[in-house]
Amino acid sequence: MADPMRIRAQASGGKATVRILMAHEMESGQRKDEAGHVAPAWYIQEVTATHNGSTVLTAEWGPGVSKNPFLQFVVKGAKAGDTIGVQWKDNRGDTRSDQATVA
Repeated sequence: MADPMRIRAQASGGKATVRILMAHEMESGQRKDEAGHVAPAWYIQEVTATHNGSTVLTAEWGPGVSKNPFLQFVVKGAKAGDTIGVQWKDNRGDTRSDQATVA
């Protein structure tokens, strides 16, 4: 995975809207490949977001989430210059993390 995440955070009126695009194949484990074999499940299980180091969002996902998932949420009390961090872990144990500064 070349670009695991793109994070954008925009402050407005005492809150920030955070938008995240995660690069992941998200295989459900129910689809068959060209040879007719079931492709093994591979999906993001846990997502955690932080605001200046404090956890503001935790999510548990399953195989029903689409490829390259998009996540959007609002953080109250965020202002320009704050840091938003995001980390995810998939069912194979791979993890990715990234952070962005609120604009």
